[in-house]
Amino acid sequence: MPPEQLLSHAQRLQAIAQAGITYASNSYDLERYEEIRSISAQLLQELTDEPYEKILRVFSSEIGYQTPKVDVRGVVFRHDDEILMVQEKIDGNKWTLPGGWADIGYTPFEVAVKEVKEESGLIVEAVRLLGLLDKRKHEHPPQPWYAYKVFILCECLGGDLLQDYVRNRGCALV
Repeated sequence: MPPEQLLSHAQRLQAIAQAGITYASNSYDLERYEEIRSISAQLLQELTDEPYEKILRVFSSEIGYQTPKVDVRGVVFRHDDEILMVQEKIDGNKWTLPGGWADIGYTPFEVAVKEVKEESGLIVEAVRLLGLLDKRKHEHPPQPWYAYKVFILCECLGGDLLQDYVRNRGCALV
């Protein structure tokens, strides 16, 4: 079975387990759903080489009915041939668009503006939605969460690239 299909099965099993744990009406069902969660963590451990205990801890920290996570990215162009990119520490300093997980209480446009400011120092205005992608349909390292990626076009209003950020983490118009 291809790794992406195993990842999909592990994520789906986790979602079923979490829903079952949330809504189980007796200890026998709860025990079965905990076992399903354990199986999904074992599958993910095989795919990622992350410690089983760490994955199980992440899965156990989620409560309620599981829904996809939302990753919001600000897309900032300068002229027609430059785009703002930042380096993600968590991804081994790979270059990416500024952004991150959507925050509760913020619209996707507000998240894009906030993330661009935090990660680059630039003040932007969110202009329009460029795209909404299912992360599973694109090449990404395995993650326990099912995620949608939102890309929002932003226009630069001002600000300066954060020099500490540029030196320590990486930020550039390329």
